[in-house]
Amino acid sequence: MKIMHEVPLALYSTMRLGGKANYLVHVRGKEELLDALDWADRRELSVLMIGSGSNIIWRDEGFNGLVVVNEFPGYEVTNEDDKDYFIRVGAGENWDGVVARSVADNASGIEALSLIPGTAGATPVQNVGAYGQEISQTLDSVEAYDRETRNFIILSNKECGFNYRSSIFNTTAKGRYFITYLNFHLYRTHMQPPFYSSLQDYLSQRNITNYSPQNIRKAVYEIRTSKLPDPAKIANNGSFFANPVIDQDAFNELAARYPDIKHWPTNDGKYKLSAAWLIEKAGFKDMHDHETGMATWFSQPLILVNESAKTTNDLMIFKKKIVDIVQEIFNVTLSQEPELLP
Repeated sequence: MKIMHEVPLALYSTMRLGGKANYLVHVRGKEELLDALDWADRRELSVLMIGSGSNIIWRDEGFNGLVVVNEFPGYEVTNEDDKDYFIRVGAGENWDGVVARSVADNASGIEALSLIPGTAGATPVQNVGAYGQEISQTLDSVEAYDRETRNFIILSNKECGFNYRSSIFNTTAKGRYFITYLNFHLYRTHMQPPFYSSLQDYLSQRNITNYSPQNIRKAVYEIRTSKLPDPAKIANNGSFFANPVIDQDAFNELAARYPDIKHWPTNDGKYKLSAAWLIEKAGFKDMHDHETGMATWFSQPLILVNESAKTTNDLMIFKKKIVDIVQEIFNVTLSQEPELLP
């Protein structure tokens, strides 16, 4: 175990901003994690665990504690037959690599989550979802270290408290659990329509009616590649804002003013709005802000890009400009998806 000192945290966020960590360590197994926590406890240091940094932003002040980079490996098929496919995945595995392997084994359930950046362990935190699939639909259980009881435990799907872009890991039990492994229950059946409009358009234009995991993954991969910047090449955190959910009355009012407003009904009688549509209508599509060095991506205004920003404060100023204008025009509050740490 190698503990590093005074580490620039911009190296551990795909937005490439933030101060320094007093200490940082990479761990690849339970014993290394326990050693790191013991080392921090003896020095009375706070501890944060992260993955690849694709969905986090560091404050300019940095972190006066120990950052633990989760690199737990593993992809194990624990059971399978002609209907079901069960896998146990290390939290440090590259998520798209996990999707690719499951699709190669003709398993369905996470193929629409292709090309989402980050590690597997990060996906339950926000109940990651795209194109009609969410982690909560196939995640059977989460293995984690419980910092309160100081034991490794297993949390069932229900115990994770999944909701739209949320779970206990980013709400009621934030910071309590360090996720180590994920157990998925995937299937041999295929996705079925109706699909999200962009996915349906792709399939229809190519006369694809076989909705195999391979075809869906290829479609999602090509859609995302055409619209979104690669965080390895261009500094960004992916979708910066969640799609807001509003009640019936608020939706009726907006729909009367904007008949073309992009939306999706939810199961509880509410409406999910397209944050990208709101941001574009507010005038922020392909917007380059010289004051902050931030921009929105030319083909997807949900993506905030760091073109020349020097500080996280620059990012927060730009974010506020967008949030304030959207609020003023639509009376809708956008919420940030990437977590601001610590």
